[in-house]
Amino acid sequence: MQTRTLGSTGPAVSALGLGAMGMSGAYGAADRAESIATVHAALEAGVTLIDTADFYAMGHNELLLAEALRGRDRDSYTLSVKFGSLRGPGSEFGGHDGRPEAVKNFLAYSLTRLGTDHLDIYRPARLDPGVPIEETVGTIKEMIDAGHVRHIGLSEVNAETIRRAHAVHPIADLQIEYSLLSRAVEADILPTLRELGIGLTAYGVLGRGLISGHWSAGHVAGPGDVRGLSPRFSNGNVEHNLALVEALRRVAEAKGCTVAQLAIAWVAAQGRDIVPLIGARTRQRLAEALPATELNLTLDDFAEIEKAVPAGAARGDRYPSAHMSSLGVGN
Repeated sequence: MQTRTLGSTGPAVSALGLGAMGMSGAYGAADRAESIATVHAALEAGVTLIDTADFYAMGHNELLLAEALRGRDRDSYTLSVKFGSLRGPGSEFGGHDGRPEAVKNFLAYSLTRLGTDHLDIYRPARLDPGVPIEETVGTIKEMIDAGHVRHIGLSEVNAETIRRAHAVHPIADLQIEYSLLSRAVEADILPTLRELGIGLTAYGVLGRGLISGHWSAGHVAGPGDVRGLSPRFSNGNVEHNLALVEALRRVAEAKGCTVAQLAIAWVAAQGRDIVPLIGARTRQRLAEALPATELNLTLDDFAEIEKAVPAGAARGDRYPSAHMSSLGVGN
């Protein structure tokens, strides 16, 4: 497994990271034993970056990871944790909380659930519009000084917010959606990150499975699967988007790889300051994703990929309309 460094001040991590959200029911029922086996397989394959959030199934994901990581050398993996998104008993969202006292409270619970004395990267999941980012980041800096956190990250914020946060304390990385279907970061955010020496961890590199090559027309999201609310999976939009996937499949077949491998490799090839997060829930999907880091894309490959999935070609927003206002960029 190759390694990459998150920005000029962040940790060295594997060239692919493991996103654990789907292991706690976000895409429908997940198998606990298989999830734990997938974490183990990822670690054994050299994956060191593991991403979670305290609100994934209201702490379930952190407890699952604690079980999967028990007994492992704490220095052998990097834990990236998001906080601040509020949930209700029925899983409804209640906004975002970035107040200093809330930051410390969220952190205390995460440390306990994960069974560790420190988090490697700690980041607000979204910007709290009622709290200056300087206050939120300043509090995480205090937690770094106290030894509870190693690095500060951000998630889904715009270029101005990145600059303001970075002025308080060096930011290791920005976590944001980036894929062949979601390229808004290229206009302003990616240049800003590179100017400031901040890395990018890209989630949604397979469009929540839409461009994995395994989603088909007529497939219906099951109970608890958030894709049932996604505009890109809705009737009318999904057919258009799957036509893009089929065009990409032809490029992948000519390259001798799967659609998923090609989509992951494309994101990874956008710069060594970018680390794709793979939301694999099973060892089978993990095994498919891992070879993507070894896939060498030529200029001709990039041209064919661009023809298959031009920038802005996806139909539908990447989140339901109620959530779009909290994002740093659109699609």
